[in-house]
Amino acid sequence: MKKILFISTISVLLFSCQNETINNGSPSTNAIIHRGCASQEVLEAQLIADPTLAVRMNQIEAFTQKSNSATSRLLNGKVMIPVVVNVLYRTAAENISDAQIQSQIDVLNKDFHATNTDFTSIPTEFKPLAANVDISFELIKINRKATTKTSWGTKDGMKKTSQGGLDPTTPTTTLNLWACKIGGGILGYAQFPGGSSTTDGVVIDSFYFGLSSAASYPYNLGRTASHEVGHWMNLRHIWGDASCGDDLVVDTPAAKAANFGVPVYPHVSLCLPTHNEMTMNYMDYTDDRGMYMFTNGQKTRMAAIFLSGGPRAAIGK
Repeated sequence: MKKILFISTISVLLFSCQNETINNGSPSTNAIIHRGCASQEVLEAQLIADPTLAVRMNQIEAFTQKSNSATSRLLNGKVMIPVVVNVLYRTAAENISDAQIQSQIDVLNKDFHATNTDFTSIPTEFKPLAANVDISFELIKINRKATTKTSWGTKDGMKKTSQGGLDPTTPTTTLNLWACKIGGGILGYAQFPGGSSTTDGVVIDSFYFGLSSAASYPYNLGRTASHEVGHWMNLRHIWGDASCGDDLVVDTPAAKAANFGVPVYPHVSLCLPTHNEMTMNYMDYTDDRGMYMFTNGQKTRMAAIFLSGGPRAAIGK
């Protein structure tokens, strides 16, 4: 059983999510070779800027670990998350359509309800662990704003009207998604529970938002959002952001490092004792078509944040 690590050992949890890219300068082609997110990178910057964040995250982790029966609310009351999408665009292509935005909400609902068609592809050994997270998403508003920015980076400028972006809408009760050109080969990033409400939410590059064009392959199936919303719900990367690290979930097998592309099962781990890695988990770095499951342990961890006393308890009420 994997040991539990807290934010006091923050150096283990902080991982710079760099991507390998081809810098061809063309926004109309997919320049990203390997998936990567900037969630841990952003967390590191936030911890430096706000020393009290580590305290809050420690408290959230302690609450999460005590909430072993956290699925009760999901089973009895369910969680419906209202979603606001903030579109920041310089070009017509970045001003993604309402239909593409809705396709992203549809993907989230399928992935979090285990109704995605590739759910049946889960290997037999992992099927008993596979979860219907039973969390729903409802698009309630789309905000659009033209901008002259060619890219926004990962310093949260897109979340601030004062910096040309859009402030989050009622962030304590709503999931805010920003669709914009991030740049630097970044697919997306999320803010973990415990951060400031003024920057809470998930950012996804508009080129990879929802069911996008074939040019966005292999990240055109909306799974960037499934991965990043997992972070927003307090999930770590499957390898725990360290060699054979701890993702704070008991039923996810230890992984040596991030996996890319679509690994062929069985992918034998270099972590001991010998076992197969769960490369098809949404919290790995595989291509969109290579990720298609959460586990029961991840479900329990996500559910804890919505319980009374949890960091997102106001959502869905």
